[in-house]
Amino acid sequence: MSAPKPSTQVNAAASKGIMRPVNRFLEQWIPSALTFAIVLTLIVAVLAFVFTGAGPVDVVTGWGEGLAGLLEFMTQMCLILLLGHILANTGPVRKLLAWLARVPGNATFAYVFVFLVAALASLVTWGLGLVVGALLAREVAVQSRDRGIKVHFPLLVAAGYSGFVVWHMGYSGSGPLTAATPDSFLSESLGGKTVPVSETIFAGWNLLAIAGVIIVCGLLFFLVAPRAGAPVYELPASVSSEKQSQVDEEVVTPADRIDASRVLTLVVGLALVAYLIIHFAQGGGLTLDIVNWSFLALILLLVRNPFELIHLTKEAASNVGEILLQFPLYAGILGIMSSTGLIAVFSDAIVSIANPASFGVLALLSAGLVNFFVPSGGGQFAVQGPIMLDAANQLGVDPSIAIMAVSYGDQWTNMLQPFWALPVLAIAGLKMRDVLGYTVITFLGAGVVMAAALLFVSL
Repeated sequence: MSAPKPSTQVNAAASKGIMRPVNRFLEQWIPSALTFAIVLTLIVAVLAFVFTGAGPVDVVTGWGEGLAGLLEFMTQMCLILLLGHILANTGPVRKLLAWLARVPGNATFAYVFVFLVAALASLVTWGLGLVVGALLAREVAVQSRDRGIKVHFPLLVAAGYSGFVVWHMGYSGSGPLTAATPDSFLSESLGGKTVPVSETIFAGWNLLAIAGVIIVCGLLFFLVAPRAGAPVYELPASVSSEKQSQVDEEVVTPADRIDASRVLTLVVGLALVAYLIIHFAQGGGLTLDIVNWSFLALILLLVRNPFELIHLTKEAASNVGEILLQFPLYAGILGIMSSTGLIAVFSDAIVSIANPASFGVLALLSAGLVNFFVPSGGGQFAVQGPIMLDAANQLGVDPSIAIMAVSYGDQWTNMLQPFWALPVLAIAGLKMRDVLGYTVITFLGAGVVMAAALLFVSL
């Protein structure tokens, strides 16, 4: 059962003052991500006509031939989302979340705690972070209410979603992992080379930026928490913990007994663990595929049997449908830009206004803007990655800075873009306007830290 919508009187921070026009604009004028992908295709086609001299046949041919260009990458991105959702809903993880929900002893700590756990989960994989943030926020609200602790539920949900602001810095960051994957669509822009994750995700300056974002945003949640006596919107008494759906498959035939056995999933899970150990022992690096296999191995070890895995997969599959439709369009956009030379036009424009010191911050700002139109991190890299890498090469900027700048920009404006917030809000029973006043605070705090990190590493 979802929670009733909080009134604008109770949720004052998200509905008064400067945030009111922002709320209204986002809800009335931001269309679906699929619509954005279609509109962006048309815009890029027109820009190719205007700035490259390409004819209609050239543009359509480049678009059509490019549609299949990201099929492998599309599969990898869908698997990350699918496996993250499945992992978050396995029995052991749900039990862990229920236990964690009992940790906060007061309301102020509850907001900071939910943000911290969601951020750590997002650093593992963004699909996990989204689901964990929403489920933990709801569970903390239920248990706090039962213990007589008054917590502001929209702020809890905002804290859970805000953990998503660091996902592209972490283990499942699609941009850095694509750059580290041989023969990816970024290979040409990288001169046929790869950029290992030791220079991006696990670079010292990125790790410091992660710590900085978490500390600053955690402090901001502490500062904006309603003080004693302030009005709060509590989770209604009619709303209880979200129960994990039960897998009640009838076991009748020998085939049913096999599907109800843990042996098969356990054997395959252990085999995957053995493969991953061998891979890293032999000097293998971290790639998109290796990240996905590590999540799959963990899932296979945690589920009770194939019945449960099939059930969890069916529940998670609905989350990847729209991505499957978007990525061919992103691939077509990349095809237009590559075949007509529009990438060079864009990168030359960036080079004309940037220098090696300012490039990282300018790339962050431009990526943050592009994220409004291409909310998928992987899709954004398909569109913007080659442009920024080409510009970085012309300016003599290390490609790792370009990669992480686009990554930072993508995750940064997710705090304003409602696309990825929708599954979180659905679990919580809220709308974007109920939490936007708080996620803007995350947007501002995280933006300052990320810009400072990029400026520091560029000097």
